[in-house]
Amino acid sequence: MRPIAQSQDRISLLTQWLNTLAEGNFSAPLPASADASFRRYFRVHDSAANTDRIVMDAPPDKEDCSAFIHVTHLLRGVGVNAPAILAQDPSLGFLLLEDLGSEPYLDLLNDNSADSLYADAIGALVRMQAIKNNLPAYDSQRLQTEMGLFETWYLNRHLGVQLDARQQQTLAQCCKLLIDNATQQPQVFVHRDYHSRNLMKTSSNNPGVIDYQDAVIGPISYDLVSLFKDCYIEWPRDRIEAWLKNYLATAQLKVDFKTFLRWFDLMGVQRHLKVLGIFSRLNYRDGKAQYLDDLPLTLTYVVDACERYAELKPLLELLQTCVLSHPQAGN
Repeated sequence: MRPIAQSQDRISLLTQWLNTLAEGNFSAPLPASADASFRRYFRVHDSAANTDRIVMDAPPDKEDCSAFIHVTHLLRGVGVNAPAILAQDPSLGFLLLEDLGSEPYLDLLNDNSADSLYADAIGALVRMQAIKNNLPAYDSQRLQTEMGLFETWYLNRHLGVQLDARQQQTLAQCCKLLIDNATQQPQVFVHRDYHSRNLMKTSSNNPGVIDYQDAVIGPISYDLVSLFKDCYIEWPRDRIEAWLKNYLATAQLKVDFKTFLRWFDLMGVQRHLKVLGIFSRLNYRDGKAQYLDDLPLTLTYVVDACERYAELKPLLELLQTCVLSHPQAGN
């Protein structure tokens, strides 16, 4: 975790930076949110404009603001509601941003609101996927590295499970299947964390979109997995399939639904194996134990997909042997 003294030093530096922009205009920074990286966000009141602003604190020895700045311009260029950058000093790791409010989708989604909120999210996603830019490729190596987190941090570190040679071969074969599925799909702009905590309900041009600095060019189904197989909220299968059909109609994508559904489900296994590893790492390496609460739903998504597809039966058997019977599984 970040030492308290270091955190206070960053806040003092941030306050000094705000005073160089307009001395006395900004209130003391108050925590707005934190994410799974070293970035933190503060809310300040701008008395001159009589409105709140967000300040991103991204320590330059840990984070690089340049990707966030670049992708912000890409998103706003296609009409997606990303926060305007009002001031910046990448050398210090500070950005002053438009405040998109404090109503994440996660706080608002329910049986009655979901169709409307997700329709807006689909519209924004289709606009994002039209972006043509030389972003990093979500290639085979990156996909494999991500899935490696599952064995290292979830199996080995969290569960204390060591795979034997045969089990490692089974996992490797399944990972190859998942990579092939991902790379055979149309490759488009991918947010990489397009879920209910990163979509803000806004009064116009809903949703506000945040936390997009890791954007890549990758599989067309990836952000839909983040959205509809969200690690923080669960939906019935029939509603997910209805929303996917809405997406296909909105995107005017020429692919049969069964093929697309397979892309989506197998992409979900890749993402959720990665996330099981990431959530475990956040606990053991970074001291963020709250992410362990989200392991059970994430594991449920993997098991459900494995039960739907014969080619994932070896992975299901591996999970049944090494994970599902373990007292620590999912938590």
